[in-house]
Amino acid sequence: MNAIPERQAIATKDRGTLAKMVMKLFDHWNLSTEEQAVLLGLAVSNRAALTRYRKGEPIGTSRDQYDRVGHLLAIHKNLRLLFPKNRELAYRWMSVRNRAFDNHTPVEVIRDWGFAGLLMVRSYLDRSRGI
Repeated sequence: MNAIPERQAIATKDRGTLAKMVMKLFDHWNLSTEEQAVLLGLAVSNRAALTRYRKGEPIGTSRDQYDRVGHLLAIHKNLRLLFPKNRELAYRWMSVRNRAFDNHTPVEVIRDWGFAGLLMVRSYLDRSRGI
């Protein structure tokens, strides 16, 4: 009869692991605190949440934030597969201007378009990989 609390504990631990993963990813991408908040759909001033996630506290329970993390990790995977021999380019790509985005960086696209911008960046990379 303890199945539900046990599942909730596992889910909380999984969200904590996701939080650490996405914060490590932000470090690789060398993003500012403001950019990190924007990519997660947080208020730019919400540095406290970023600090908690860096410590491994569970990522928010909202579907939006959970989906954002999934898309960010998929973007990272795409970049690593597109540039397998050039990690520096894979890590820098999010901050480099791109003609496909009207000479904006992917981070700017996500900042300006929100969740739709995140989907645009991911879709672009998926298409680049032929998915």
